[in-house]
Amino acid sequence: MAEENANIDGTLEEDEDESSDEPDIQLELTAFRARWMSELKPSSGASGAGDRLARAKGVRRTQEIAREEKATELFLRAVQEEQNGAVYEAIKFYRMAMQLVPDIEFKINYSRPADTDGGGGHFEDSDADGEIEDLLAYFEQQLTLESSFPKICSPEFEMTQTHISALPREILMYIFRWVVSSDLDMRTLEQLSLVCRGFYICARDPEIWRSACLRVWGRNCTKLVPFKSWREMFLQRPRVRFDGIYISKTSYIRQGEESLDGFYRAWHHVAYFRYLRFFPDGHVLMLTTPEDPLSVVPRLRTRNPRMDSVLLGHFRLLQETDNQTKVFAVVCKKKEEKAAEIARNRFYRRSPAPEAEHSFHVGLHLSTRGQQRFSKLVWIHHSCHITYKLTGETVITAFDLDKMYTPFFFARVKSYTAFSEQPL
Repeated sequence: MAEENANIDGTLEEDEDESSDEPDIQLELTAFRARWMSELKPSSGASGAGDRLARAKGVRRTQEIAREEKATELFLRAVQEEQNGAVYEAIKFYRMAMQLVPDIEFKINYSRPADTDGGGGHFEDSDADGEIEDLLAYFEQQLTLESSFPKICSPEFEMTQTHISALPREILMYIFRWVVSSDLDMRTLEQLSLVCRGFYICARDPEIWRSACLRVWGRNCTKLVPFKSWREMFLQRPRVRFDGIYISKTSYIRQGEESLDGFYRAWHHVAYFRYLRFFPDGHVLMLTTPEDPLSVVPRLRTRNPRMDSVLLGHFRLLQETDNQTKVFAVVCKKKEEKAAEIARNRFYRRSPAPEAEHSFHVGLHLSTRGQQRFSKLVWIHHSCHITYKLTGETVITAFDLDKMYTPFFFARVKSYTAFSEQPL
């Protein structure tokens, strides 16, 4: 029994030793796991950062693709609105597309599939050529395809009042003639053509441009050759301009008198201007004065200015065989009333001076200055003709064209075409 008890006690002690060793092993395993996790943390953090970076790049690329697709859609929408004549809507969509992708214009593929209905492919190709005639035919074709009774234009928004599109085309053309007016303001007509397709068609009406050519050249423009249209003739053929004034400035140094003590002599800088104002009906105004253009130009708006020093007359265009265009004008002073002259001389017994008429003949060569067409006039002739009424004798005095005859240069004056007195 004693031995059995001893064995039992030994077995209990061994079990206690084994149970005491298990916590040590657990502690070692926990410590090992902790070291292992601590060694794995840096590498796992780097791989996680790489994954996050890759995912961020993917999301960013997806956003760029979506943004580019949206910008492309907006840009093509703007192109379509511009082709339809809705310029303001087109500008809005262009701005939205540029805000998304600034260089979207260079990333778009403009190639389109062939038109299956065979209706609009030809006109799109002709529109790309940029020729005025093709563009005019393209607009007319568009208006014809839209409805069986095409209108010149249509309102963009709903209106409670009558829109201008309700007017017949004949009335609109009469309004356009008032826009051009008797002053031949073709610049405003070109600006009016930018409103819509219908106004573009009306502004290209051949009858308007033919009437303008007849006002400028008269019977000398019965044929279009070598020009293709009346509009091309008006724009390309040399002519004087009516929407402004030609100005020539002359200046020189004049020696003054010597001082009383003889120590110095004054020198004077003299400057004066010559003005030429042409009208479509053949009238011309000429003025020589030291006043600057700021004070003179507004007073030369009408054909009968209230200035005694203005010379009135007529002009004509002459095209030489060497393809040079010259302008010849004859101007004279206003005729004074005889009653005023008699009242001024009634207290004098001396015989009055013989009556004579003075007229000035001017010849100018029309040329181009830089990009401004027909904006320069060069002197080629200037003479004074004095005709005595009693004898009918005419005395001609020709002036030498020296450096005092500086060329005329054109300056556009907006106030000259601000009002319309008569239609074309």
